[in-house]
Amino acid sequence: MSDDDRYRAPALDKGLDILELLAGIDGGLTQAEIGKRLDRSPNEFYRMLDRLQKRGYVTRLEGDRFALTLKLFGISQLHPPTRRLVSYATPLMRELAIRTRQANQLTVFDRGQVVVIAQQEAPGYWGISVRVGSHISLYDTGSGHVLLAFSTEEQRRVMVAENPLDAGREMPPSLASRLDRIREQGYESMPSAQTAGVFNLSAPVMAGDGAAIAALTVPYLPLVNVPDAPDLSDCTHMLLDTCRTLSSMAGAGVETG
Repeated sequence: MSDDDRYRAPALDKGLDILELLAGIDGGLTQAEIGKRLDRSPNEFYRMLDRLQKRGYVTRLEGDRFALTLKLFGISQLHPPTRRLVSYATPLMRELAIRTRQANQLTVFDRGQVVVIAQQEAPGYWGISVRVGSHISLYDTGSGHVLLAFSTEEQRRVMVAENPLDAGREMPPSLASRLDRIREQGYESMPSAQTAGVFNLSAPVMAGDGAAIAALTVPYLPLVNVPDAPDLSDCTHMLLDTCRTLSSMAGAGVETG
């Protein structure tokens, strides 16, 4: 008996086979298709698919198709690369706050939710602060819009299906068309749906594959008592510059905007 066979764990192998298969499929597969692809009886996968679905690793789409969720991606966020992202971003976020005189926050899509992973306060008396660890909506925030816009159609469907804050809410048709415009111009600019008088500026931090790994947002608050404060247009350019730098550090080598 070889060393490879001596410590076999058939159930674990079966689960990993499913995850590895679905990772390379857009649109998901039915149980029968999974069995065919893996050259096994579909009945062998019923219990495994049930457990993977209950544990949040796969989701069931229309037509009884199973697709990989972003839970594995969420788990990877706990890995040192995410901590490195925050460590890279922190000085850039601090500089951005000083230059814009506005607060800013960094968000990622983590295990079904948009989560704030870093926050930089405004340098003056006034600014909008969002607590690190806060969960925010995909549909009603600039960060959510950017993360949706810079994702594939398949990733987008899974993100919407997984997000509990938007559970049961279909994506508004107007948002679907808006996402195309956001992707084209490279950023989102929208009035805050949560705080009157605030204008959210959000841009993506890009990975090498052209997908957003994070969104950086400036909740712009007009400073009427600071005559030389950067205006909305200036803050947008500063935000995009910061995201280009951070994307380059993340290995994207692409420009936003």
